[in-house]
Order: sequence, then structure tokens, then C-alpha cells
Amino acid sequence: MELNIKRFEELTTRELYEILRCRSVVFVLGQECVYQDVDELDFCSTHVYFSENGRIMAYLRVIDPGVKYERASIGRVLTMDEFRGHGLARSLMIEGIKIGKSRAKAIEIEAQAYLRDFYKSLGFREISEVFMLENIPHVSMVLE
Repeated sequence: MELNIKRFEELTTRELYEILRCRSVVFVLGQECVYQDVDELDFCSTHVYFSENGRIMAYLRVIDPGVKYERASIGRVLTMDEFRGHGLARSLMIEGIKIGKSRAKAIEIEAQAYLRDFYKSLGFREISEVFMLENIPHVSMVLE
């Protein structure tokens, strides 16, 4: 297993394709969430993922501060089905937090509401009521 940390410009076309494929499998197909996944935030992000033999196991992006929020942000957090239950999301979030904290004093996320305890265990606290985003309940959280 390999940890990959790359700015958008450093991604190969194959890596970008695999990232977009995984995001589509998890969010569009798996959660039946029709939304505009390909956004300009990818350009201003650090892409962090575990891979093995060219296959992404888990992924997230750290968005630069001042782009989505004044704070840094972490989003598109996913673990592919066949790799769930091994702590990859937690390990990846720890890496994402390090990157975000190196760029800003705080990190803000839009967490799926059912995962708020997971994010709380990493030090995030809720800063909003539950709201709907792409027909999925979310809550805004911050780590300072």
C-alpha cells in the first residue's frame, strides 16, 4: 500500500481518471447522488490517497484555504467497498488534517450527518444544524 500526496498539476491522467472513477462509484452509484463532481475545486486541492497496484483504496482532497471557505477544507472522503473496515479513512484523514493544518489554523468540512461521530473522534466539532446537500443530510464541522 502506498500513500500518495499530490497537487492537481502533479497527477497523471491515469491517476486523475482513477480518482474520478472512484468518486463516481462511491458517491454517484453507491449513494445514488446525482451532483456535479468535477468542479474547479480540484485545481486548488491536494489529492491524498492510498493505492495498491494502481488501484485507489481510499481518497480525499484537501482544499486550499480561501477557496471554498476561509479555512482549509477536506472533502470527497471515500473508501472503496472492498477496502472498508481496515481504518484507511481514519489514516487518510490524519494525513489530510496534517496538510490542512499546515496551510490554515482551522479546517472546515461538510460531513454526512451519519458520519459526525467519526469526525468528532478526529477532533472536529459541529458548527451547524443538519442540512440537506445533494439530498443527503450533512452537518458543517470545524477542527481548530
